[in-house]
Amino acid sequence: MNIHEHQAKKILKKYGAVVPEGVFALTVDELVEKAKLLKTKQYVLKAQIHAGGRGKAGGVKILNTLEELKVAAKELLGKKLITHQTGPEGREVKRLYAEESSNIDKEFYLSCLVDRASSKIAFISSDQGGMDIEEVARNNPEKIITTKIEMNNEISDKDCEDIIKIFNLNENIKSQAISLIKSIYTMFISTDANMVEINPLILTKEERIVCLDAKVNFDSNALFRHPDIYELRDLNEEEPTEIEASKHDLAYIKLDGSIGCMVNGAGLAMATMDIIKLYGKEPANFLDVGGGASKEKVSAALKIILSDKNVKGILINIFGGIMRCDVLAQGVVDAAKEINIEVPLVVRLAGTNFKEGKAILDNSGLKLISAENLDDAAIKIVEAIK
Repeated sequence: MNIHEHQAKKILKKYGAVVPEGVFALTVDELVEKAKLLKTKQYVLKAQIHAGGRGKAGGVKILNTLEELKVAAKELLGKKLITHQTGPEGREVKRLYAEESSNIDKEFYLSCLVDRASSKIAFISSDQGGMDIEEVARNNPEKIITTKIEMNNEISDKDCEDIIKIFNLNENIKSQAISLIKSIYTMFISTDANMVEINPLILTKEERIVCLDAKVNFDSNALFRHPDIYELRDLNEEEPTEIEASKHDLAYIKLDGSIGCMVNGAGLAMATMDIIKLYGKEPANFLDVGGGASKEKVSAALKIILSDKNVKGILINIFGGIMRCDVLAQGVVDAAKEINIEVPLVVRLAGTNFKEGKAILDNSGLKLISAENLDDAAIKIVEAIK
């Protein structure tokens, strides 16, 4: 689960990290009133959306007076920002954040994430902050170092020094940076975070290490342990169909293709999407109905797929283990009675009760195409939507 910058900074501050003082608001008047409490010569206004690249898209502005802040906030609130992470449709700005300006001397990059390959925590650091780390990796890979840490209750001073050595700091500032790394590590472990990114991390001319921007993502599967973090969820920043899917305990991710997929099991779902691409088309979604889906769950899944106007055909690929093929088939039939399915539907069933499932579909009166195996199913759905 992603959260906003102002929320991330509040959590980081709780664990001891230094962040600029700032105020968050949902209206312009509220923002200006709160900004009066800030002790600064300039105000930094930031659009709050779950996407990077806000600065290049006009979502970050530096203002000299409260009046300038008010004018800029009016222009920004309700505006659609289009960045490299939002896609061409953009993201509407519904939250604003204003903070005290910082006297920047140097900019660094710092992030912390779970490295699943090594089962360690990886810190990525660079002296090239304030820009896309992907661009740095492409053009100046020697400017990035990765330090992998064993997952313990605490992080050692040596590990901290390894992480920050590329910053080339003097001893006084180095102690601040080490303290910051320890704060981030403790926060990362304590909150079940997946990723913390500080870009830029800055050294001010007053020789302070400050988190100028912050992005945090949490493990959604661990949110039951952190109700306070779950309350930070902003549904306005999420895909509506993904929100609806979560209500039915469906693993659904919207994609840009034209073939809707309903599969049981994440591995089989990935294989299904791969074979669709192999035959020249793109999947419209990732959707795993799970191993023990009910008729109601399957029906909800089909409705969610059909709510996507880009879907030109649907491929249902079920390997019955815990998930019985007759349950899946009945769910498809029930959904078809409630909504009008006007796109080609290819079904491949195998495993537990697949004969009973096939009989339910054959006797349903639905216009569907039966497939013998996954390869056959992919060929048929690609042909059907041409």
